Amino acid sequence: MNKGRSLALLWLVAVALLLGHNGYLWLVKRIVPDTDIMALLPVQERDPILQRSFAHMVDAAQQRVIVLVGAAEWDDAKRAADAYSAVLAQRPDLFDTANASDSVQAEWLSLFQRHRLVLMTPGQQEQLQKEGAAFWTQAALAKLYAPFGGPKLSAWQDDPFGLFSGWVQERAQETPVRPRDGHLFVADNEKQYVLLPLTLKVPALSMTAQGRVLPLLEEAVAAARKAAPQARVIQAGVILHAANAGSQASREMHTIGVGSIAGIVLLIWFTFRTLKPIALILLSIGVGVLGALSVCWLLFGQIHLMTLVFGASLVGVAQDYGIYYLCNRLSAFPVLDSRALLKKLLPGLSLTLLAAVIGYMGLAFTPFPGLRQMAVFSALGLVFAWLTVVFWFPQLIGPHSLKGGALVRRYGALLYRWPVLRANAGTWLAVAMFAVLAAFGIARLGANDDIRLLQNPPKHLVDDQIKLGKLLDAPTPVQFFLVRGASAETVLQREEALKRRLDKLIGEGRLTGYQALSNWVPSARTQAERRALVDLKLLGPGGPLAAVAQQAGEDDAWVQATAAALRAAGAPLDIDTFLAAPASEPWRHLWLGKEHGEFASIVALRGLSMADVPRVRPLADGLAGVQWVDKVEEISSVLGRYRVNMGFVVLGAYGVVFVLLLPRYRGRAWRVLAPTALASVATLAILGYAGQDLQLFHVLALMLLLGVGVDYGIFMQEGAEKSDEGKDTTPWLAVGLSAANTLLAFGLLGLSNTPALRAFGLTMLLGTLLVWLAVPCFALTIIKKEKAHADAIGIS
Repeated sequence: MNKGRSLALLWLVAVALLLGHNGYLWLVKRIVPDTDIMALLPVQERDPILQRSFAHMVDAAQQRVIVLVGAAEWDDAKRAADAYSAVLAQRPDLFDTANASDSVQAEWLSLFQRHRLVLMTPGQQEQLQKEGAAFWTQAALAKLYAPFGGPKLSAWQDDPFGLFSGWVQERAQETPVRPRDGHLFVADNEKQYVLLPLTLKVPALSMTAQGRVLPLLEEAVAAARKAAPQARVIQAGVILHAANAGSQASREMHTIGVGSIAGIVLLIWFTFRTLKPIALILLSIGVGVLGALSVCWLLFGQIHLMTLVFGASLVGVAQDYGIYYLCNRLSAFPVLDSRALLKKLLPGLSLTLLAAVIGYMGLAFTPFPGLRQMAVFSALGLVFAWLTVVFWFPQLIGPHSLKGGALVRRYGALLYRWPVLRANAGTWLAVAMFAVLAAFGIARLGANDDIRLLQNPPKHLVDDQIKLGKLLDAPTPVQFFLVRGASAETVLQREEALKRRLDKLIGEGRLTGYQALSNWVPSARTQAERRALVDLKLLGPGGPLAAVAQQAGEDDAWVQATAAALRAAGAPLDIDTFLAAPASEPWRHLWLGKEHGEFASIVALRGLSMADVPRVRPLADGLAGVQWVDKVEEISSVLGRYRVNMGFVVLGAYGVVFVLLLPRYRGRAWRVLAPTALASVATLAILGYAGQDLQLFHVLALMLLLGVGVDYGIFMQEGAEKSDEGKDTTPWLAVGLSAANTLLAFGLLGLSNTPALRAFGLTMLLGTLLVWLAVPCFALTIIKKEKAHADAIGIS
């Protein structure tokens, strides 16, 4: 057995193992791709507490589904909401549902009533400091003899001056939601809504869970509309966006994969007129995908769905090696056998693989875990496809296997009519014109690094999210203040200092409010100040409490008993007590606790518009331990920085590839790179003239274009020696087939609904087409006998 057969058998064993491992992953382990869009975002190591705060906010929202069921009449809204809830009640394994029972509300109040003396609004505290005894006496009497109730001394004396009730009312303003008839109620000018806050018991980002939850929600919506045909159901939650992104990615993966393979099959059929080359090309691609999936799973422990979508475009590159071998096998008959042909082609094939892997691994320089996984998946796929071509194709394709048709001859003849760059006045004029046009086009390029380009949710989900946000006046989880300190007390004090600045913006109408733990648990310093202030201004001898007792006909014993009861309700409330109580559940996500040696909390803002962000951001200036966090802006700035950095990486990659090409091509090395370089510049110019904004994914595509385009340059230069004979157009045929298939694979990404993938696909589409058109101009295929050859095949 010769060496070639031995290697082929060893590779057969390796492929069998890959096939077995893939079967285990899909059939036994039943893996599902990851759909978490956050996996595609940058990893920031510089500030772990900052990253923890963002994860804390996201995690709090991730398992929630908020549903509003509304109608013009409250009874219709309740009926529809009850029908919706009845469907969900059938699956308690999927959802936790909240309720608005009287017992929950009573439990909520009981915690704070024990500390009511120190719970007052900042405005009330300021009044205590400024107003005299007469003001507070009148306030207490007005509360005591309020209309429609008469004197109620037993309830009144728990809060005679209305401080605690004022605090409770302010806390109630943190949300427009109110309990009503055993439901949670909110309304706008058109409809009255029942709020159904749901908590998932299954992972929101699991495709299996999405497959169980989404049909149930659709059934619940149908039930609500059946109960009240005019009802409107608004749903919002991470699981809805994740499920949409997953189904969209699955559709695109099938479109790109099936379209690419169909294109390859048709092109190869028309070229070789036999099924065997089609089967071999598909075999190399299949092994590439199997190997990439297995190794990536072993390296990362999971596969992101976007990796599979991007990996579907691998088809457009992995077929290059097989096509190059097949085209050369066609032209080498009967001069070389398969083994001799492989030996001749191996240097060029190795360089094409190396250049393509360099292009893909450029993606690994990005800070995105998802993109790094895509890069590794694609690079591995190319390696496995290349090995399949090298080990199996010489054994499976004999000298008589292939026969070119008329299409091959006519396409090859085009090469003799192609313009060739020469060192003359015409060439220099063309170069000057190209430089001017390219410069103007590139100068028109803008830049857009918005992170929201990573996804494109459907309009109905966006509309529901906006409507729900307005109705609930909910804060955004990606823009907030992070407050840090050496102790919990320090954090609460710094929150209070920040809130005093925020109150000015609320007064100006820039914000509708904020959520902070210090709203519920004032700092110990503030509580002590309030206790002392109440004791001094309200409960002292001859103070307002004594004056009220005199007006109400009560004696000194009553005054002393009431004062003692109030002072007893002035025990300090600490953060741990609050967090341990059920009443704290909606606000626990605001407290990070102790992280990396210091305490931290979050102050979330309600009613913040993008236009007012510049007014809010500077409020942290000069406040120790307070930091403005805008995750959208932060990640977008990272995208912009890496867009610039990756531009330099692309230039560096050109240098690396040039050095790799020098030993083999020497003075011709620049001819390999020039078509791709010019195509990249022209692509940027075209994007500029089209009014496109440059983003990171355009630059990443240019990195990959280097790997793809260099293949074509290598193909043409590998055939340079033969071109002197005036007979060989094999490299041109290989370039044509490879480029056409690459255009199909990456061009189909241009159909993606995800703006980032669409930008990537459009750049590859333009770049590949331009490389294809430019590469013959730089090849040493100025065939000496081109006229005779053209005449020989009947072209005048």
